[in-house]
Amino acid sequence: MSIRLFAPSFRIDECLAEIRECLEAGWTGLGFKTVEFETAWKAYAGYEHAHFLSSNTAGLHLAFRILKDRLGWVPGDEVITTPLTFVSTNHAILYEGLTPVFADVDEHLCLDPESVASRITPRTRAVIFVGLGGNTGQYEKIVALCEANGLALVLDAAHMSGTRLSGKLVGTEADVAVYSFQAVKNLPTADSGMICCADAGDDARARRLSWLGIDKDTFARTTAHGSYEWLYDVADVGYKYNGNSVMAAIALVQLRYLDADNAYRRSLVARYEAGLAPVSAVRIVPTAPGCESAQHLLQIRVAGRDELMLALQREGVFPGVHYRDNTEYAPYAYAAGTCPNAHAAAAEVLSLPLHLRLTESDIDRVCELLARYAR
Repeated sequence: MSIRLFAPSFRIDECLAEIRECLEAGWTGLGFKTVEFETAWKAYAGYEHAHFLSSNTAGLHLAFRILKDRLGWVPGDEVITTPLTFVSTNHAILYEGLTPVFADVDEHLCLDPESVASRITPRTRAVIFVGLGGNTGQYEKIVALCEANGLALVLDAAHMSGTRLSGKLVGTEADVAVYSFQAVKNLPTADSGMICCADAGDDARARRLSWLGIDKDTFARTTAHGSYEWLYDVADVGYKYNGNSVMAAIALVQLRYLDADNAYRRSLVARYEAGLAPVSAVRIVPTAPGCESAQHLLQIRVAGRDELMLALQREGVFPGVHYRDNTEYAPYAYAAGTCPNAHAAAAEVLSLPLHLRLTESDIDRVCELLARYAR
């Protein structure tokens, strides 16, 4: 039997029971369960505001649209970002005519504060921090750097559902934090996300923009019980980014188990660490001090990564790569060569299988193969 990189797990009967409520109510779209999940997420993560969306990518776009409009940014203003991320992080900057400025990464594969500081110019308006794999890296230093320089902070928390730093869930320090509940994430649905704004006005704007700029969503109008419930205004040219109640129903179930599931993932990582300790050719990307990672990924660095991947695949083990240096893609090629640490990591990094269906014997098998093939 093959050992896959990701294999999402669902409490099927509980999920079906939540979805059944949507079907029986005849309400599968925005509202109903989305409101319930937003309330549950705020209680869990400590946010004052949270809005359920169709994806993390939608949330990142909304973050830059909202901050740009409120703070008066203009095309060409700069956002400092990482080249070691999924492209949606940086596409979201371009969506709003802003310029991604790439800073280098540290040993945790997160933004290096010294590199960020060296990239700040009079046109810098924000920093986006990516908690790669659930790691916090030097996040606290990035927060302080933004505060000292009057920069907005966006947290791309796609991998960070449940990550804690010094015992506290991460995210409320940012102007906007955006999560992913896509199919293989730690809190999996089919695809959905959450945008959490520190500012109440930003939250209200996110809700309008995610529903085409309409000032009252369908659920609010349906529950208004007034003769003018059909009447709404369109204040912005918005988008169709709203989440739906079926995805929220699944998310409600997954949230109940998130901390326990993350703890199990960390126990699997501990077994990997023990099994790979004697394998000098393998370097595990370290978790930052004080970080209780959600452990979405377990990343290693190896020489001859591509050849190793082929060898593992022949043995029925299917790892992954997170991520290719974004400056190798055409839209970001202008920054090629500016982040040598990220570029070197992108050629060496390998994400090992890590999911709730993985057994200890599976991990032992992967470690055995790495000891055999890694050079």
